[in-house]
Amino acid sequence: MGALPLPKELEEIRLERNCSMSWSSSDFGPSAKVSGENGALEEQKSPKFKKRETEVYIGNLPLDISEEEIRCLLKDFSPLRVHRVQNGCRCFAFVDLGSMQKVALAIQALNGKLFHKRKLYVNSNTRSPKRTPEETERPRELLISEKASAQGFAGTTACPQLTPKASGEPCETEKPKTSFFAVPMEMRGSFLVLLLRECFRDLGWLATIPSIGGEVGLLVTSTVPQTPFFWAMHITETLYQNMQALFSALAEAEERQPYLQDSAVRRGTRGLAEYHLGDYGPAWNRCWVLDRVDSWVVVMFVDFGRSATIPVQSLRTLDSDDFWTIPPLTQPFMLEKGILSSNQVIHRILKGKITGALNLESHILKFEEFK
Repeated sequence: MGALPLPKELEEIRLERNCSMSWSSSDFGPSAKVSGENGALEEQKSPKFKKRETEVYIGNLPLDISEEEIRCLLKDFSPLRVHRVQNGCRCFAFVDLGSMQKVALAIQALNGKLFHKRKLYVNSNTRSPKRTPEETERPRELLISEKASAQGFAGTTACPQLTPKASGEPCETEKPKTSFFAVPMEMRGSFLVLLLRECFRDLGWLATIPSIGGEVGLLVTSTVPQTPFFWAMHITETLYQNMQALFSALAEAEERQPYLQDSAVRRGTRGLAEYHLGDYGPAWNRCWVLDRVDSWVVVMFVDFGRSATIPVQSLRTLDSDDFWTIPPLTQPFMLEKGILSSNQVIHRILKGKITGALNLESHILKFEEFK
């Protein structure tokens, strides 16, 4: 199988010198600060999601689980209240245990345990304003993404609609409404830091993300259905060079890399698997194992921001750091107005501008598309 083909639109942009937009990776302008006054992007203020020191967060729950089953799971800690949340194909819960001591005990007892063949993620429902000794030892750029809320919310302005009136009268435009969306689990800093820490040795590039601003071109690789969130490649000359280098290296290594032994495939394993690019066909790409159930494995294609379920025996080894020196080609964004249609924008380029970053998830940039 040959090297991954570059989208025609990306090649045209690279060759076009009289374009009205700048694609230089060295000219990152300062990002706009998030304003708390205009209400465009604010953390959800609903009392149901208010942070409490006595609450514990439980992630990766089965979709069909009931609040009563969650209470039973935490019966040893005498849960007071259970709030179950389902976001698309993901399910999690916030449980009030009444004391910080019980929260600590629940985390110690349940975090990482298997429940209905799913690995639980259990953490406190707070953000400490002070750094722990462990944080002090971590690189500064890693802390940028790690400072993320366990229940992040973001708002986007819906497109105005024309409201028909009685016959013969003109239509009037409704005022734009702000809708709130939960930040997808796979885009949250708490998840991405774990992935990035295990995949990449040098995380210095993380510090540059919040500084990206101004006019940009984004090659969309994946969207989160019914939300304004999407994954895209920020088109720069550096991106083009990284794509060429990475895809060429993977194409050369494909036949030489052996398939992983069954016993070696587990959560956190770095590997090589086929990624399907629609009309462009399949190609081998870097991936990280999210979870495993029997002979199937859920992987995250780090260069496209998309997860997939594939057979365990289809994974090739790719554990050499030489293949993980190039940063991920894609990163998360949020559309400021409206929702993207996956059928229309996947593998296409959007032109617009970066207007800032989410307040509690600073690695997710806000994008306003030019119309």
